[in-house]
Amino acid sequence: MTTATTFVILFCIATAVAVAVHRLEIPYTVALVIAGLGIGSLHIVSAPTLTQELLFAVFLPGLLFEAAFHIDASVFRKLWMAVTALAIPGVIVSIGITALLLTVALRSLGIAPWFTWGGALVFAAIVAATDPVAVTALFRQLRAPIELSVLVEGESLLNDGTSIVFLSLILAYVTGTPSSVAGLAASFVVVAGGGAAVGLAVGFVATQVIRLIDDAMIEIAITMIAAYGSFALGEDLHVSGVIATVAAGMVCGAYARTVMSDATHTAVELFWEYVAFALNSVVFLLIGFEVSVSALLESWREIAVAYVAVLIARAAIVFGGRLFWRALRSHGAGQLPMSWSVVLVWGGLRGALSMVLALSLSGVLPHRALIVTMTAGVVVLTLLVQGLSMPSLLRGLGLVRASNADAA
Repeated sequence: MTTATTFVILFCIATAVAVAVHRLEIPYTVALVIAGLGIGSLHIVSAPTLTQELLFAVFLPGLLFEAAFHIDASVFRKLWMAVTALAIPGVIVSIGITALLLTVALRSLGIAPWFTWGGALVFAAIVAATDPVAVTALFRQLRAPIELSVLVEGESLLNDGTSIVFLSLILAYVTGTPSSVAGLAASFVVVAGGGAAVGLAVGFVATQVIRLIDDAMIEIAITMIAAYGSFALGEDLHVSGVIATVAAGMVCGAYARTVMSDATHTAVELFWEYVAFALNSVVFLLIGFEVSVSALLESWREIAVAYVAVLIARAAIVFGGRLFWRALRSHGAGQLPMSWSVVLVWGGLRGALSMVLALSLSGVLPHRALIVTMTAGVVVLTLLVQGLSMPSLLRGLGLVRASNADAA
């Protein structure tokens, strides 16, 4: 089967899944993973391997740019301090809590007494990034509060980049690369700050060029260049390509309405919505193909421990962060409702980035096989357990508008 034929089949499957769940309150991406698991176990389609090169070159820049482009800038400005707190110190604390709980539980329960602290740190960094694609679509469908959606999506946009940076620093520590704490902190500032600077510069140049013309096709092409160019430039300069793309997307999105005509803006938005649909369709199917159900069943105890550790860590940073949020009230951000905190915890799904980071680990890294299996298990459990139950949770917390509830 040729590569072209394979991708045509994948899009046919994705379209069939989209039609099947169109009127159901089931996250489309979760249904794709289920389809991928089923088809992959039957070995009907020989799907391409979800590699880091494939994710970084094709999927990640487009998905990040689309999410950043469509984020509500006015709402994000009110929430940026909370988003930053969750995405930087929150990720650090989450990695530490997850690694500690995982190491203690695996050793004390006798499940994997040989599992090291270094391996736990690597796993914790891999699953630190959240993937809200499965739940933000539901937020729009059920008309949940826009601020909640921006908070969930904004955090994910930033923690994608920070988690990758932290993983590279942790891998350097685990493999024995000499570096002080101050050196690691400086590396983070350079990589993350450099990525933001690159993205802001690319986004600014793109908007200035768009300001000079009024042609929908050319302006779409410029946003494509901004999306993939910022990522490539960031990686070439050895800073965060992820953060660069997010920054470029937010700049382009914030100024798109002022520098584009209404017709062009509509065309650009529709184009990026389709790009996100196409990329998500393939990447979540590939997640399902990549996971071995038999391997998950064999390591169910390790996966269960890892899943609980990740969930506890998520709850700790979200509910602990409520104290930080109270300090933001003086900045006009308002109070974070308890119901929002519950959704933030339960909506912390993991997705393609975690899978690819795990699969890209060096074969000589200690406990690599177990780390990959636990990552796959956590990704599948968060998507299936938390993703499928999110509509019921939103209704139970009263975060769905009455008009939608009645219509359903």
